Amino acid sequence: MAALAVAIVLAAVGCSSNNSTDGVKAETSADGKVIIDTFTPADPNTNMDTNAVTKIMSDKFKIQFRWQTTTFDSGPAKEKRQISLASGDYPDLFFLIPWIDAFTQAEVLKLGQQGVAVPLEQLIKDNAPNIQKALDSNKTYKEMSTAPDGHIYALPQWADCYHCTYPDKLWINSTWLKKLGLQVPKTTEDLRNVLRAFKTKDPNGNGKADEIPMTTDPQDSSLIAYLMNAFAYDPVGANNGVRSLITLNGDKVVTPVNSPQWKEGLKYINSLYKEGLIDQAAFTQNAAALQAQGNNPKAITLGSVPVLWPGIFVQLGSKDGRDKQYDSVPPLTGPEGKSYTGYNNPTSTGYTFMLTNKSSKEAQVAAIKMLDYIYTDEGQRIGNMGPEGVGWTKPGPTDVALDQSVKPQYKPKPSATTPKNLSWGALAQYNNTLAFRNAQAVPTDIYSEAGLERRLFDATKQYDGHADKAQVFPATSVWPDPSLSSELATLQTNLNSYVTQNQLAFITGSKNIDTGWDAYVKGLDSTGMTRYLQIQQQAYDKYKSGSK
Repeated sequence: MAALAVAIVLAAVGCSSNNSTDGVKAETSADGKVIIDTFTPADPNTNMDTNAVTKIMSDKFKIQFRWQTTTFDSGPAKEKRQISLASGDYPDLFFLIPWIDAFTQAEVLKLGQQGVAVPLEQLIKDNAPNIQKALDSNKTYKEMSTAPDGHIYALPQWADCYHCTYPDKLWINSTWLKKLGLQVPKTTEDLRNVLRAFKTKDPNGNGKADEIPMTTDPQDSSLIAYLMNAFAYDPVGANNGVRSLITLNGDKVVTPVNSPQWKEGLKYINSLYKEGLIDQAAFTQNAAALQAQGNNPKAITLGSVPVLWPGIFVQLGSKDGRDKQYDSVPPLTGPEGKSYTGYNNPTSTGYTFMLTNKSSKEAQVAAIKMLDYIYTDEGQRIGNMGPEGVGWTKPGPTDVALDQSVKPQYKPKPSATTPKNLSWGALAQYNNTLAFRNAQAVPTDIYSEAGLERRLFDATKQYDGHADKAQVFPATSVWPDPSLSSELATLQTNLNSYVTQNQLAFITGSKNIDTGWDAYVKGLDSTGMTRYLQIQQQAYDKYKSGSK
């Protein structure tokens, strides 16, 4: 479905080559605000029309947003985005979230060439000093944003999220470990033994075999990655659920997904699945279903969950305190002594702000001025958390910053105490620098809901140092040849689909890995892996030589 959607888009909008918006007339509301059709994801608790930040931005920048929303489910969200482009009925502004429905580099290049995406660089220069400052002061951000032809067709977010930099975590029920007299697993076989005990020894004490040793949901999962990193380095890739297919071996671009080590990793994961230690639903259920498992009112049933942070699978601030039972497990050591973890920096790797040739000049100026405000510390606080006094407050004299060496600048209020529909959250994380994040006041009690950021900060220290950065392909800075963008987008979609489907088949046993591995490896080449690596190598060589 995804491959078909991309193909439709590339064909349908391919005839357009004019990104001029000179003839587009501004549409205004009765009270004189410029109307901007805006495509964006929204979670079930968010109504973008009545959202508190929407009202602030609307009044401040004289914008009447006409929202086209999708869910937070990345598959349907990306599909709806693609269909809007293919139909020609796309919005003035795509305002997206990286891990849900962000555009890839190849998509941005194609839409820029076709005239759908409006170049932003002059608009920024004339109207957005804070965005310009971010581009001028951050070399990597400028490389990420600027296409090979010198245009900025879309902007990515920038989030210096320490705990997101090492996303391949496993959270385990420490209460169960203690009850069963078990240690935190250090090796792949330690983990197997722990999961067996979770399955068979009734750690929740209700006399029922209802424990789920390990589960996750596909959108948020780091299951394959966390376990694979004990065998071979698993590159993170885009943070909207699609793993990278490439790593570096010196200056050579290679793929790990056809290596003997990768095969052994899949065999290990299959062995856990076959033994019933990995929940079958881990590869099919959505985020809401995972939350339902974690919040099961009858019993605590989850033993371990490989995701970025615990709030994905359990309600923080749960009345029975179950959310406090989960602690992170450091990277496991595999049979050959490997103990990697994924590395994701910068942590926002997709393109989330794109003005289209449907937008009027007035709409473009208003939208970029709004985004420029979000690039300020004040805009970050309001955009991410909502109005002062409701979503956040000024710190008190006893408050401690996340980085205890700096003075705290703001204090987020726990979500349990704030109204729903208060902020834009992840939509507004555009200049979320390390200095900004580290200046938030965070309680020293890491298991309190308000202490979450410190809990994640401390947990991530266990993963720091396990990433082999020499193998990390700098995907955000390396742009492909624009003339190859369409081919690359198709190759990437087809290969992602091929690898994902085959890995799942090997793990669940619908394909025998011993008898089917050679055919899988051969199929990689017929699906385009050789050509894909060639294009990426050419782009990397050009990047290394200092030219785009």
